[in-house]
Amino acid sequence: MYNFQEKANFIWSIAELLRGDYKQSDYGKVILPLTVLRRLDCVLEPTKEKVLNQYESLQKTNIQNLEPILNKLTGEKFHNTSQYDFQKLKADPNNIASNLINYINGFSSNAYDIIEYFNFNDHINRLDDSNLLYLIVEKFSEIDLHPGKVSNIEMGYIFEELIRRFSEQSNETAGEHFTPREVIRLMVNLIFNEDYSDELVQKGIVRTLYDPACGTGGMLSIAQEYLLELNPDAQLKVFGQELNPESFAICKSDMLVKAQDPTNIKFGNSFTADGLPHQKFDYMLSNPPFGVEWKKVQKPIIDEHEKQGYAGRFGAGLPRVSDGSLLFLQHMISKMKSPDEGGSRIGIVFNGSPLFSGGAESGESNIRRWIIENDWLEAIVALPDQLFYNTGITTYVWIVTNRKNDDRKGKIQLINAVEYSKKMRKSLGNKRNEIIKHQIAEITKIHEEFKPGKYSKIFDNEDFGFQRITVERPLRLSIQVSEGRIEQLKDQTAFQNLAKSRKKGETGQLEMEEGKKQQEKIVGVLENLTSEKVYKDRGEFIKVLKIKFKQHDLKLNATVQKAIIAALSEKDETADICLDSKGNPETDADLRDYENVPLKENIHDYFEWEVKPHVSDAWIDEDKTKVGYEIPFTRYFYDYTPLRPLEEIDGEIKELESEILELLKKVTS
Repeated sequence: MYNFQEKANFIWSIAELLRGDYKQSDYGKVILPLTVLRRLDCVLEPTKEKVLNQYESLQKTNIQNLEPILNKLTGEKFHNTSQYDFQKLKADPNNIASNLINYINGFSSNAYDIIEYFNFNDHINRLDDSNLLYLIVEKFSEIDLHPGKVSNIEMGYIFEELIRRFSEQSNETAGEHFTPREVIRLMVNLIFNEDYSDELVQKGIVRTLYDPACGTGGMLSIAQEYLLELNPDAQLKVFGQELNPESFAICKSDMLVKAQDPTNIKFGNSFTADGLPHQKFDYMLSNPPFGVEWKKVQKPIIDEHEKQGYAGRFGAGLPRVSDGSLLFLQHMISKMKSPDEGGSRIGIVFNGSPLFSGGAESGESNIRRWIIENDWLEAIVALPDQLFYNTGITTYVWIVTNRKNDDRKGKIQLINAVEYSKKMRKSLGNKRNEIIKHQIAEITKIHEEFKPGKYSKIFDNEDFGFQRITVERPLRLSIQVSEGRIEQLKDQTAFQNLAKSRKKGETGQLEMEEGKKQQEKIVGVLENLTSEKVYKDRGEFIKVLKIKFKQHDLKLNATVQKAIIAALSEKDETADICLDSKGNPETDADLRDYENVPLKENIHDYFEWEVKPHVSDAWIDEDKTKVGYEIPFTRYFYDYTPLRPLEEIDGEIKELESEILELLKKVTS
């Protein structure tokens, strides 16, 4: 298996020939297409002469479509009719550019399309002008990438190791990473687990699998190989879509070599240009880029959400624009077969954010609620950290299905597999840990047995729901008229606006003068009220104020009254409750609080037991109650470690003090 590292190192050494003529971040534009070409070249090598001879003979006939005939000779879904291969290209250094173009043009249409996505023709003349093209082709001719020497799994590793290194040169984000093969193997186990004993062992069974962010095709390849291990008579048809042109081309070439239908792999953004809009699948796997914003495609996604609702893909809600992970899951759910058709099973890798980000009735919470209340979430597995090449963060595998078995209905299993890893002898980027074969088997068994234990917890769906209640407390104000507080009134906007006018000219000037007179009268009224008396009842003070204003022929409108109260009052827990015009208590926004009440509990019982004993004047504003869902995974597996006894800590401190004193004596002696 680790033969891939030697091959990847050799190809990387070829990339070093580009130093000086290419930026390091552009090495992949040359090396990746040539790696694909060399792989295809090695696959076709045993049948090359037969194809050329047959092609020459068929040229004399009237047969229009030669592809099926020539593909039958190669035993693959592609062929090449150029007289050149890598060995012959090497034999004619003076014409390397034109011969290489002739060789590329000789591929059948499905293989030629793959090379086109690399835009490699743009680099052929540039490399030739720099006297690099022959050197690089010659080097590639030395590496044997025939499937008999390099398995499809190893080839996948080579591609991903090269892309990982090129990504480091390009400073790509941590979210754009590749999935280690052992993680894929575990995910395949988890989605096949429930079907292995009966369905997947049937002779001649045909199933479909889809990945909306398929990258270089690792998920698809491992799933296909694993199903064949379980049942050699089974057939898994794979489908995918990929946004990155190079990854798309590699994935498609991989499908071509494996005799899969390469037209099942679509190019483009799965959200805005779904390449498989009407198809449903038995299984789905994905490791979408998490922590990556979707602002560039925001408009069409919002339009679909608002106009199509649940008839579209994003009816449940939209996550924050900084992380589109949950959009991928909604997209995959839209492609589940109905339970009547056998249903579907989904495995998807997330970071921790989709478990709990967003408050009640936020986009993320509503998506979780939709999934859980439909009883689609079967299990979540916490993986060890430092498993991925470009990021060391903790990740989780979600298993989502619309065909749970009877034991799992209404239940969700959480599996804590963070300890199931082995330190690697040599790191690959940020990947320092790996899950080895027997650990994969143990995690799979924990999922299969569906029992509570140290690493497994079983919950009801409702355990992850909560009602977010708004706890209000009344406004209590004490009011005192003093010189200092009258000065504060003068700074109130409503008071200052009395002496302003929007009108121009003489009319405006008259209004401003009238306003200033009104300000002076108000201040005069308040100065007459100045005393040491503190009003504990706001209503009592307002009555006094209205009487005084009337006596001075002043109108006390709501705006002025509010400004006066704001300037002359302060919060006071000993004051009476402030009431509105209907006699209801007014709320104090500064004292407003929120409580998350488990969905299984009655909010009124919770309020009486948990809130009222501490704040007897509080109440619930039921119009503001919201339902939310979150999965606080780590809380359920928290293992409390008791603090060491004080005597033990004190003893260590005294020992250290003694050691320090001894050292000081030696220094000073």
